[in-house]
Amino acid sequence: MQSSPASEGSEQAVEERTEEPSATDGRDLQAELSDLEGRYKRALADLDNYRKRSSREIERQVAENREALLREWLETVDSVERALLMAEPDSSLAVGLQAVLVQMEALLERQGLTRIGAVGESFDPERHEAIGVQITGEWPPNTIVEVARSGWAMGDRVLRPAQVVVARAEESEG
Repeated sequence: MQSSPASEGSEQAVEERTEEPSATDGRDLQAELSDLEGRYKRALADLDNYRKRSSREIERQVAENREALLREWLETVDSVERALLMAEPDSSLAVGLQAVLVQMEALLERQGLTRIGAVGESFDPERHEAIGVQITGEWPPNTIVEVARSGWAMGDRVLRPAQVVVARAEESEG
């Protein structure tokens, strides 16, 4: 097979390039390599940031869903507590409701929830919701004297504030 004059010229050009790389070609290749390495490193960093961001977003959504489910359980606990208050104290109904309530509270504790708001505690507006004030000399001012609905917290985060009645000092005539 004979080669054409055009192909002979291109073969000579390839041979010339491979035989004698110029300093300019080397610098161009080095710059291109450096540019590609930089783009590669930025792409890796972007991928790593995306993975971290996605992981944080998934954790946030799981925590929100968990809290929503636990809040629904709190409503059920409230219903059982109200039913227990209406039942005769020593009836089999009261005993059964008390057993169910103990199980529900144990489940909530295993999930990291703690009951907040108890008679005698100092009122904290971040943990308690005042639904009433009672003028009394028996309790120091801003002390919880009655809990209408228990509050619940998960660690430092309040899922539901306690609804409480707060003591206020008697007004002295003067």
